[in-house]
Amino acid sequence: MRKYFLILVLSVLSLPNVMAQKQKKPNILFILLDDLGYADVGFNGQTKILTPNLDQLASEGMNFTQHYAGAPVCGPSRAVLMTGKHLGHCSVRANPKWTKSGKPLDLDQQDVTVAKELKRAGYTTACIGKWGLGENLTTGIPNQQGFDYFYGFNSHKNAHRYYPEKVWRNDVHERIEGNITKQKKGKYITDLFTAEAKEFIKKNKEKPFYLHLAYTTPHFELTIPEERKAYYKEQNWPLREMKKGHYYHDRNGHVTYASMVTDVDRQIGEVLALLKDLNIDKNTLVIFASDNGHEYDNGKEFFDSNGVYKGKKRDLYEGGIHVPFVAKWEGKIKAGTTCNEMFTFWDFLPTACEIAGIQPTDHEIDGISYLPTLLGKTKKQKQHDYLYWEFNERKGPIQLVRKGDWKLINFIHKDRQQLFKITDDISEQSNLINQYPEKAEELRKILKEARTEHPEFPLVKKGNSK
Repeated sequence: MRKYFLILVLSVLSLPNVMAQKQKKPNILFILLDDLGYADVGFNGQTKILTPNLDQLASEGMNFTQHYAGAPVCGPSRAVLMTGKHLGHCSVRANPKWTKSGKPLDLDQQDVTVAKELKRAGYTTACIGKWGLGENLTTGIPNQQGFDYFYGFNSHKNAHRYYPEKVWRNDVHERIEGNITKQKKGKYITDLFTAEAKEFIKKNKEKPFYLHLAYTTPHFELTIPEERKAYYKEQNWPLREMKKGHYYHDRNGHVTYASMVTDVDRQIGEVLALLKDLNIDKNTLVIFASDNGHEYDNGKEFFDSNGVYKGKKRDLYEGGIHVPFVAKWEGKIKAGTTCNEMFTFWDFLPTACEIAGIQPTDHEIDGISYLPTLLGKTKKQKQHDYLYWEFNERKGPIQLVRKGDWKLINFIHKDRQQLFKITDDISEQSNLINQYPEKAEELRKILKEARTEHPEFPLVKKGNSK
């Protein structure tokens, strides 16, 4: 009798632990690359560059074929991702200094980020890598935007270096011993980001965490340790000679670019393997994406980085905003599935909130949760009525609205518009603005209604626009 009583007591005592394990909120790991084209990865058709770990991630999860970045350049795209608001409502609508005043604009205290929301839900949060929303080192820095831990670059210009001499660890600008930027000597920053990510995961494996892992690869400058180029040096590709200027490029562009992508793929593989080793992979949602379209090919298209899509970084054609996007959550997301519905960076915040069991604080966000799609409950999935972007830099302002099969691009600086039926013309070759005036007018009305005015981003022609 005493034996059965002891078993009963032990069972009761362990019940809270069992329930806690069942009720533990899933970890969220968002891996973001910088300027990676839609077709720079094998699972989207790349044939020259090897990305075995990302290809495996796609085969074990869901590949989104119509996922859009927040903007065609990194700063506003990341702001959209963090706040759940598209470029018509987001506080940061251009990269630094492309404001009316010429001063960089960061996130402010009123912005509600994914990290702030998940902290409210009991998550430990970290941003490792490129942040790019804290140029002024005030309200926009990660530690002021909901992140418990930060290691990386607050500003854009410093993030252009792969052998930086300093990097931010929270609010300390920490020197990297042995690094000489101009000589490209010392510790390779991608390695440091991976090491920091793995350490954060190890320290927080027992509690729910949100890790925003934002590698700078393969953004210019193009450089990587020489020994990591061995495979691609043997391919006998034609030389694309890269000249040094602001960027301290390695000489052989094709070899270097491919080596950088394959190397970061390897390091992502190490992070994913760690999740499995710690037995937390089944309770971790992993998302992989790029912040905007590619920049490298520059019209030559050696790697065919955007496949069938027209344009690249800084364009509001598909090539500038249509990005690779994969989600894996073992046991929740059916392996090897494809999502052809339209989703965007501003959908991440409401998705994360729903996963964490909370409602978004800001009821005026533009995003919708795609959790039903992840879980295979497509009948419960809400759809966007329309999608909106704007580009406020040298070629701008340019506006874009997509509604269903149609998209309208408004080139304010050229006083010209283009209308595409994107489902029939994915490469955006035929401007139908004169053939479908009623459809064009319908979309023009949305352009006017989709945005709020912002004193730093007026829709007027830039003085240096061409």
